[in-house]
Amino acid sequence: MDILKYLKTNAKRIDDNLDKYLPPEDEYPDIIHKAMRYSAINGGKRIRPILCLAACETVGGKKEDALMVACAIELIHAYSLIHDDLPAMDNDDFRRGKPSCHKKYGEAIAILTGDALLTHAFYLFSKGKNPEQNNKILEEISYAISTFGMIGGQVVDMLSENKLPDAPVLQYIHTHKTGALICASVKAGCILGGGGEKELDTLTKYGELIGLAFQIVDDIIEIEGEKGKMRNSDIEQSKLTYPAVYGIAESKQRASRLVTKATILLDEFWGKNTPLYQLTELIGNRGY
Repeated sequence: MDILKYLKTNAKRIDDNLDKYLPPEDEYPDIIHKAMRYSAINGGKRIRPILCLAACETVGGKKEDALMVACAIELIHAYSLIHDDLPAMDNDDFRRGKPSCHKKYGEAIAILTGDALLTHAFYLFSKGKNPEQNNKILEEISYAISTFGMIGGQVVDMLSENKLPDAPVLQYIHTHKTGALICASVKAGCILGGGGEKELDTLTKYGELIGLAFQIVDDIIEIEGEKGKMRNSDIEQSKLTYPAVYGIAESKQRASRLVTKATILLDEFWGKNTPLYQLTELIGNRGY
């Protein structure tokens, strides 16, 4: 299969459905609805929701059944980026080549926009037709973005700025701040696809591996550069990153090993031509 076409097609599908699920921008109070759309429908790669769709397909489900949850996951990601960019956090003026939300609409509206996207995500989670699946997904997602997951990782990330390199702390940051939501996205797709306990266990291990690999590669890109990203921004902020602890070469090797382990776990499913398998290799070399 053409994985780049799969990625592009499903990213558009996510965007089309976000357009449908989000409040119209002219609905009062229009400024918050404009800010929500500005931040959520902004040309991102949609890796988290697409991993959700691909995991659903991997266990034999139809990705259409996972679409609303996938969109809700993207709204959570968008909320986290808005708050990350705030002056009190990373103080980034641009996101995906455009002014960040607080630069476009001001800090107060940006904070409320993040809150609104998070709240709207849980509204979408509640709309599922299967109560048992809904409860499982709510449990997985809410834990993944709590102080035991994404928020906890963000706190430790902030506290670690300008500190000496610390490998265990770095591992905690990456597996919680980034890895937790990526893993939960995969697990949600498995649940929606009707995966059993064995499949869920395998895809949980897979999600943990690919979530960490994704962030290591992201650390490398911050130094080596990628179109649309601000090179060396983590270095300028004295962030704790894999290259800071292990160097570029070792970081690349660690990411590669994680990707290899993740693909091996997928061997028990459909084989190397499945979307999830090919997405894994794509994430490993960030070939998109």
